Amino acid sequence: MEKVTAKASIGIQKPVSEVFEAIINPEIMRNYFISKGSGRMEAGKEIFWSFPEFDGSYPLTTKEIIPNEKIVFVWDPESVVTIELQQLSENNTVIKVAEEGHSNDEKGIKWAIGQTEGWANFLACMKAWLEYGIHLRKGAFDFMKTN
Repeated sequence: MEKVTAKASIGIQKPVSEVFEAIINPEIMRNYFISKGSGRMEAGKEIFWSFPEFDGSYPLTTKEIIPNEKIVFVWDPESVVTIELQQLSENNTVIKVAEEGHSNDEKGIKWAIGQTEGWANFLACMKAWLEYGIHLRKGAFDFMKTN
């Protein structure tokens, strides 16, 4: 059966090396996406991300890293996330995220819509932090906390 893919992309007015570092470094990522990360993303390494609105931590395994170009990881056994970076000029980077893996049925389509929404939010939050120093995610998903 054909698989569905969640996709999102955005341009960020920063050098590709700065955008790449903001993805692989949990100390930077916690300013716009996670509340805690167990370590830097490295090929073949399992790390854990925690989110402010959810209990526990979530494992992911980095499959491939090409510095300033590509990051591939798995955090859902049924899907693979690929983040591609393209430097358009010294201070202009395009980020494309694709998460592929679930089946092309009603459940898979709902998954793809949800993941697309999540990746669009990830990119908007990253842009706000890197370009303006704004922690856009802070408090944004408190309504989702499990009590």
